[in-house]
Amino acid sequence: MNTITIPAELVELLDDAALTLHELARCGRVTPEWVHTHVEAGVLQPVQGGGAAEWRFASATLTRVRRVAHLEAAFDADPQLAALTTDLMEEVARLRRQLAQLG
Repeated sequence: MNTITIPAELVELLDDAALTLHELARCGRVTPEWVHTHVEAGVLQPVQGGGAAEWRFASATLTRVRRVAHLEAAFDADPQLAALTTDLMEEVARLRRQLAQLG
């Protein structure tokens, strides 16, 4: 039997996992201030919590953080443009999964 080693950064987290601001920043390789700024700009959405100390993020947000941060760094993209691009990438991936299921 062949075993496949998957890098840790590619392993999907459980859907019910909730990350704190600092956990999301650490795993996403950004600063907590970066996360806070992007929440305030509407680029990232906490799933619960009234203030930054109480914010909890869905594990899927980690992938979004990494994509947005990469686009901002690689293309000197504005956060809103990086978020829009990430939205489109997520939609294309969703549509591809749907198409694969159909056919």
